[in-house]
Parts: sequence; structure tokens; C-alpha cells
Amino acid sequence: MANVLRLLSFGAGKADETARANAGDDGELLDAYSRTVADTIERASPAVAHIEVAGARAGRASQGSGSGVVVSPDGLVLTNNHVVEGATRIKLMLRDGLQVSARVMGYDPDTDLAVLRAETSETLRSLTLANSKTVRAGHIAIAIGNPLGFQSTATAGIVSAVGRSLRANSGRLIDDVIQTDAALNPGNSGGALVNSAGHVIGINTATIMGAQGICFAVASNTAQYVLTQILAQGRVRRARLGLVGHQVNLDARIRHRTNTMQSSAVRILECATDGPAASAGLRAGDIVIAFDGVTITGVDDLVRYLDGSRIGHAVDVAYIRDESVGTAVAYPIERER
Repeated sequence: MANVLRLLSFGAGKADETARANAGDDGELLDAYSRTVADTIERASPAVAHIEVAGARAGRASQGSGSGVVVSPDGLVLTNNHVVEGATRIKLMLRDGLQVSARVMGYDPDTDLAVLRAETSETLRSLTLANSKTVRAGHIAIAIGNPLGFQSTATAGIVSAVGRSLRANSGRLIDDVIQTDAALNPGNSGGALVNSAGHVIGINTATIMGAQGICFAVASNTAQYVLTQILAQGRVRRARLGLVGHQVNLDARIRHRTNTMQSSAVRILECATDGPAASAGLRAGDIVIAFDGVTITGVDDLVRYLDGSRIGHAVDVAYIRDESVGTAVAYPIERER
């Protein structure tokens, strides 16, 4: 019995040592994580501005606030369009106490992004836009902004998912949105979502009300595209075909007769007179199934496809008419705001 007790005691001792060793390993990991997050926040926070806005919305004087990300030392700032929409006066406040006015250089409601210029001759701390295509679920995500008026606040979590879609206030889907569980609150809008290197992977834009830990940021690659377009031409250009349509399901008979694999497409309800679609020979009742071989399953696919690169260039449109597949060549024109 004594021998058994000694063996049990020896085993318990080894177990205790193993537990203590594992606890030590976890402590080291937690310390490393804490250092990474703390260092990243220290580097990134000075380049995230608190934005105060005065203006008019819906015919009424209004005031609001949000966040913005300085992306160049000479004062270019990215934020959400809904933060500065209708603004007549914009003030930026940085963590070092600097307060400067700013003006809107351009905006894009379809991605809920806007570009500001800080009106200062000082060199500002800025952040680098990362390549968001390298972001993966599970990566560290740190949100920096000014939630509920508390300046320079940071929350940390992970990237929950990539490649999400989110509908903007304009009604258009924003593609390639990053989902994170890093807490966002009113006032975080327009702030930075950064990776462990302190580079911007997204511009914080929305939360799902009533949900826990479901927050979204417009991917940095989209932000880079919008920034480049606004700097080059003052706006983001998009194309249109001059048609109104809606999504319809394709029944089995139609799919069999037309050798079509997709289950839905876009039925044209109306074509604008002399618009690109009408000029190409398309008409109400036609069902659009593809552009240049890219499958169109709904109106969002159609809108997503018609970016600025399509303006004035030939587009092969595949459609179903009278249970037969036809093709037409259309030349999209620039969409008006």
C-alpha cells in the first residue's frame, strides 16, 4: 500500500509540474499577445483622428462625430461617407492634441468611404494600407477609433471572416468586407482596423444591432481603390447599361432548353430609350444570364460588374429570349450620381 501511495504521490507531483509548466507556457503566450497588441496600439493610435462634424441633413442643422485614418503625412484622411455626409464644417483632433480643419476631397456612397484633406502644413503620423487579400480568418484585428466620444480607444479581437458583402446606404453591395469580433460602437465609424504590424486592413463601418461580436470594415484594397480614384478624378466612376431589372428564378425546363446551369438571373423590366441596352437590341422580357462569360444571378451581380473599367468598352451580354439563348454587344456609359 505504501508503494502504491508513493507511486500515486509521484504521479500527482509530475502532473502538478506539468500543469505548472503548461501554465507558464500559456503565460508566455499571453504576454507575447499583450505586448503585440500594446505595441500596435501605441504605433497606430496617433494616426487615428477624432472627427467632429457640423452641417445639415434632411434640411436640419446637425452635428456628429466619428473617426478617420491618416494615410499620408501631408494630411490625406480616410473615413466613412456617412460620417461627413452633408458637412459644412469638419474638425480633426489627433491624439497629440493637434486640432485642424478638414475638407472633403471626394466621397463614394457605394462603398461608404470619403477622403478628407487636413488643412495643415504639419507632417502628420500616418498608417500604411495593407493588402487585404492576405487577410485570413483568425488573424489578429485591432479596432482603433473614438467610440461614444471616448477618444483614442482600442479593442482587440480576430478576423472572423473575409469576403463578406454589406449593403451601403446607397443600396449597392460593398464587396470584400471584413468581419471582426473587435468591438465597434457609434463613433468608431471611419476608424482603423489594423493587423499585428499596425497596417490598416480595413476602415470600420458597421455593426449588426442586437448581435454580439459581429462588426464590419471595408477592406483596405477597396479603400485604396477609392482613394486612388478620388485623387485622380475627384470621384469613383461606375458604368450603367440603362435598364431596370429584377432577379428571377430559372425553372428546370428553361435551364434544360437553354443548357443553362444557374438557378437565377436578371429579367429586364425596362430599357431606357437610346440607352446602351436598347441600342444593343435588348428589350423588356429578356433574361440576362452573363456578361463576358461571367454568370449573372441577380441585380447585385450586374451592379458589381459595371465598374468604371467598363465605361465605353464592349460587353458581350448573354440573354434568354423565347427559351433561346442570344448574345448582344453593349457599350456601357458612365453612371450619373
